[in-house]
Amino acid sequence: MGVRREVTGGAKTLEFGPKPFKVCIRRLRDMNKRQRQPSLQLLHYALDRKRPRHHSTVGCDPHEPEHCRQGRPHLGIINASIPDVQTSAPLLLSRRAALAGLAVTAAFGSAVAEQVSDNTFGENGAGPTFSPLGPNAELYGAAEGYPVADLSLAHQPGEPHQIKYRVGAYSHFDEIFPTHRIKRSAAPWMFKRSPADISYNFRGNRSSLADYLSRNPVTGLLIAKDDQILCEHYQYGRTDRDRLISQSLAKSITAMLIGIAIGDGAIKSVDDTAETYVPGFKGTEYGKTPIRDLLHMSSGVEFRETEDGQRDLDRLWIDMVAGLGPTKGTIDSVVQFNRRIAPPGTRYFYASIEADVLGVVLHYAVNQSASDYLREKLWQPIGAEADATWLVDAQGFEVAHGFFNTVLRDYARLARLLAHDGVWEGKQIIPAQYMIEATTTRPSDTYLAPGKATPRLGYGYLLWLLPGARRQFALLGANGQCICIDPRSKLILVQTAVDYSEEVWQLWSALVEQFG
Repeated sequence: MGVRREVTGGAKTLEFGPKPFKVCIRRLRDMNKRQRQPSLQLLHYALDRKRPRHHSTVGCDPHEPEHCRQGRPHLGIINASIPDVQTSAPLLLSRRAALAGLAVTAAFGSAVAEQVSDNTFGENGAGPTFSPLGPNAELYGAAEGYPVADLSLAHQPGEPHQIKYRVGAYSHFDEIFPTHRIKRSAAPWMFKRSPADISYNFRGNRSSLADYLSRNPVTGLLIAKDDQILCEHYQYGRTDRDRLISQSLAKSITAMLIGIAIGDGAIKSVDDTAETYVPGFKGTEYGKTPIRDLLHMSSGVEFRETEDGQRDLDRLWIDMVAGLGPTKGTIDSVVQFNRRIAPPGTRYFYASIEADVLGVVLHYAVNQSASDYLREKLWQPIGAEADATWLVDAQGFEVAHGFFNTVLRDYARLARLLAHDGVWEGKQIIPAQYMIEATTTRPSDTYLAPGKATPRLGYGYLLWLLPGARRQFALLGANGQCICIDPRSKLILVQTAVDYSEEVWQLWSALVEQFG
């Protein structure tokens, strides 16, 4: 899809796909035209590529906070069956080549789409399975080979106007927007495999994982218990080489980097204020807010995430991310929101900007980009198998509230680290005490408890707290991105998707009951 080039800008060298936010319209058209060619050309194109492909996702968290879902499109999921025709032989073509051919063939009605299994990864069992289709595949652009983006994508908060562009945009995000790259480990840590039969009750009927995938617009689903992958599935032609978007899962990554910085001594305490580390925040309401309250999204500073047609979130995107508004620069874009409506640490209110405040704090405290710090302190130590990318704003700062992109198994490696409370193969990467504070509520913070912060979930350090006596927590992102973690059993679920569905919670509860 063209040659990448590096352009120095802002705080860091930026890696661009086509161009920054002034999107190369001709190239986007060409990308989409190429994906609409007959299957043979798609096969040639996929085989021709000299580098592995990776892809992505976007936005504000979808599940509990009702205010984060207002005004966003939600599809009624139509039941569709996942074909049970499978081939168990290793793939001879690349994943993308095989799936591109299957997708076009299926889209034009000339064959039954197959799931393809790959036995070449991991130990002790079959590898991941791949399907070129998924529920409502036609709505998500299957007939056009899941086109990458409409021309307005770069001028919105990362979200395509039309649903048919979601699969493509959520898995090619770093080809549309400027990103920083986080290099993979030179010696990747490998999961083992232990395939398991998984079933659960849904609406009075017993359901299998095949049933779950047939009802939910999931691009990737991985379930693991500690170092054993129990299942790994991909739909809509996505594969284990695709960088899939995090949406607001990236907020939780930002919180973990804050914890590592505390462990390193670069940040002294969560009780320090933001202005302690960032001179540009001095005297502002966000500057006067303790880091702990920013982590809890309880700064008390007014930021309307979705009210008035996402007015404040759009304003932040236009000014800070796109650099097209009257306010220029990351810090100035943040501090224009400077009206306090509650004391810090007294009320929870979801506001993506609070993660961005923390991202700037991190940058100044460690004196390097969030991407470089992540690579050094987390990505390489956990043995990540693929490069990741992170959206940067117009000044070159990582957009701390979203738009991280990586492969599904690397999300699972991150989840495994969190399931072990920050320990990786005997080494403490995130301070243990910080992890406990991040995933529990103090007696003085009852407003953050499950059922209080939101009707069902609680809120920790940019993490969602699940109800019940057992400590469980989740990372959530718009349109179905979800990582669920049970530290007691080291059970994790990682899901990337193109729309939200409540059914994931029934599946997760059953998994904890079965494997926890």
